[in-house]
Amino acid sequence: MGATGIEHLARRVRAASRAVACASSAVRDDVLRSSADLLVSGASGILEANAADMERARTGGLGATAIDRLALDEARIEEMAEGLRCVAALGDPVGEVLEGWVRPNGLRVERVRVPLGVVGVIYENRPNVTSDAAGLCLKAGNAAFLRGSASAIESNRAIVAVLRTALAKAGLPEDAVALVEDTSHEAAVAFMQLRGLVDCLVPRGGRALVAALEAHATVPYVIDGDGNCHVYVDASADLDMAERIVVNAKTQRPGVCNAMETLLVHADVAAPLLGRLARSLAGVELVADERARVHLPGARAATDEDFATEFLSLKLAVGVVDDLDAAIRHIERFGTGHSEAIVTRDLAAADRFVRAVDAAAVLVNASTRFVDGKELGLGAEVGISTQKLHARGPMGLRALTCVKWVVHGDGQVRG
Repeated sequence: MGATGIEHLARRVRAASRAVACASSAVRDDVLRSSADLLVSGASGILEANAADMERARTGGLGATAIDRLALDEARIEEMAEGLRCVAALGDPVGEVLEGWVRPNGLRVERVRVPLGVVGVIYENRPNVTSDAAGLCLKAGNAAFLRGSASAIESNRAIVAVLRTALAKAGLPEDAVALVEDTSHEAAVAFMQLRGLVDCLVPRGGRALVAALEAHATVPYVIDGDGNCHVYVDASADLDMAERIVVNAKTQRPGVCNAMETLLVHADVAAPLLGRLARSLAGVELVADERARVHLPGARAATDEDFATEFLSLKLAVGVVDDLDAAIRHIERFGTGHSEAIVTRDLAAADRFVRAVDAAAVLVNASTRFVDGKELGLGAEVGISTQKLHARGPMGLRALTCVKWVVHGDGQVRG
């Protein structure tokens, strides 16, 4: 396609975005519900496309975690469809009046939510992101400009075709959802530099993608960064609860950004808890500091690099700390600002952890796996922002809008 072709496609998406912004909430919801139905009815074609991606991935030596992210089955397609239905059922943020007042001269001032315009999403390997991102963008009155990875190109083509069919059925331009099919590095850089055509760029991928964005992007972007997530088990924790949370946070789906990568345990409960976890985390590769290895004899010594790593696999770093402050210092040093959890029965400890830990999401007595747009009631998410500007945490509908000042007068002029 090349840079010229990508820019031409971007101009078509830009034109389509104006129609979406002006479409009624009912029409946009119809597109999402129709897309959900078409995903399910067309599942066989999507699975056939995904099978081609999977075969190429296996032949190319793609790792087990990446293959899990790539794989679709009927259940995952139904989840994608249900995600679109959930988004359709949410309230429309467009037109929401955030605040308003009347000035002494009679001017009525309002801050109103409006669409961003064109949202670019650049992502790796997960075809479900295609429907999630497009659905959220459309619900918020935006056009979705998508650039997926080479590994998922056939799956993404099939899913985008469904979404474009639903747009056409509703009388909206098909280009309100568009896919860049050139998966070269040069095309990715060109995509990042569509300033004036793309209003906001959201990356979903690893450090290499974020580094490329930081090096090349001219479009404003939101960082969907690493998830080096911690669970800290406090001295007062219910150990049955702690065991359930730790096992879930690490093993329920280890290859995602909200999976736990480091477990910190208060010294007072290290012996009983780690003894239990040595059994319940069978199959998980453990690396641990010296104090933790006393209770985890099969673990190898953990390095600072281990504690700084987002493993995205069945591997876990374990450390023993003397108190809550030591846990907070460890998280401050090694955390990536994604999701951090404490397990405790001490309300004061929970409150201090919530106040002191600098992360997009902080959980008390719950698994980090809940830091997900759908699980938090957002319907779905276009990404999880680990920065502090515009959006932070799971990016649902409101994160895909900005504000417009609307001023109503009756002939007032400024003196």
